[in-house]
Amino acid sequence: MTFFEELNKRRLIEHFSAPVEKVLGTPRTVYWGVDPSADSMHVGNLAVVLLMKRIGDAGHKLVFLVGGGTGMIGDPKEQGERPMLDAKTVKANTRALKKQLRKILGTLPFTIVDNANWLMTIKLVPFLRDIGKYFTVNDLIKREIIRKRLDTPDENISYTEFTYTLLQGFDYLTLHQKYNVDLQISGTDQWTNALSGVDLVHKKLGKDVYAFTTPIVTDATGKKFGKSEGNAIWLDPKKTSPFRFYQFWVNLPDTNIENYLNVYTFLPSSEIEILMKLHQGNPGERQAQKTLARIVTEIVHGPATAATCAAAADALFSGVSFHKISQEALSVVLAEAPSVKLPKSRLKDGFSLAEALVTGGLASSKSNARRLIEGDSVTLSGQPIKNPDQKIYLGDLANGYALVRKGKQGVLVLILK
Repeated sequence: MTFFEELNKRRLIEHFSAPVEKVLGTPRTVYWGVDPSADSMHVGNLAVVLLMKRIGDAGHKLVFLVGGGTGMIGDPKEQGERPMLDAKTVKANTRALKKQLRKILGTLPFTIVDNANWLMTIKLVPFLRDIGKYFTVNDLIKREIIRKRLDTPDENISYTEFTYTLLQGFDYLTLHQKYNVDLQISGTDQWTNALSGVDLVHKKLGKDVYAFTTPIVTDATGKKFGKSEGNAIWLDPKKTSPFRFYQFWVNLPDTNIENYLNVYTFLPSSEIEILMKLHQGNPGERQAQKTLARIVTEIVHGPATAATCAAAADALFSGVSFHKISQEALSVVLAEAPSVKLPKSRLKDGFSLAEALVTGGLASSKSNARRLIEGDSVTLSGQPIKNPDQKIYLGDLANGYALVRKGKQGVLVLILK
């Protein structure tokens, strides 16, 4: 299988300005750009970063552009104008994104540039004469997002947003001249902006450069993984903890799981096919999701953190005793799971399990808690509880902790105070 065939099989290519097989058959200098609209990338960005890594591993040179300049303006979106960030915030976000890229790509050689280095020094009249004359308003207003904004009552688009595509085209021209970049990778939502650069380089320099896009990764409802949809899963552990990051992948529905394995892992296609057959034979084991969670968490947070998250998840959801997990995994459990502290003095005569369920948020009332227990929905340290008047004693918290579960996902850690 050629490199192009692998990308195609994994469905990593959507739009392209020239046949991708031909373009990738020659060593290229490839770039992808991200605006510093936040101080962290999210899993939607990660899909393109990992595609860039594949391209770098195949022998092409990589350039990552952080939009310190374009980030001051913001790419037009379907509704409303993006909030403008001050220069200090953009610089801080830019530093954070550079740090994340270096961590994910490891020893793979690449170059990071910031378009603030040229956009913030450009002069308006020379820019309009030398760049603006290659763009027509006729073409710009035909672009989907701009057209939607213009056609929607009570919507408008500022001149600032309108010029964003000129700046992105100018980025490509600058990168071509300074770094010999001749291929841009982007998400499909950036296709027309990518073509702006391809067209500008051809019109101004008479040279051919290329672009192709990768499909936008979406969740089970069809929404893309991103900030604007309100469902962002961040790569920064302070914004999305490694455990919640791990659990995000474990809890994904089966719908798109094979696609996620193709996009977010470097498993050979043959291994993914075998894994999917095993998964389909016993979907309840969630083997595909757990494999995906382990690999992606290793990429973003490292193997040790991924192993700790997996051990913590096993303790909470797979019945592994707290006695058998490491102190690191126990610390994750205590930090992430809801808990109730039980005073030692209250355990002598027994603490009502129903009361613990209510206090920990697993039941709305004591009567609701009793119904859950009678309905065989509750376990204590892995043992099914049927007595609605069940009490918790000191011996139930052998090492100072015990786990109550409601159904498959409801968990509550009991902590000896």
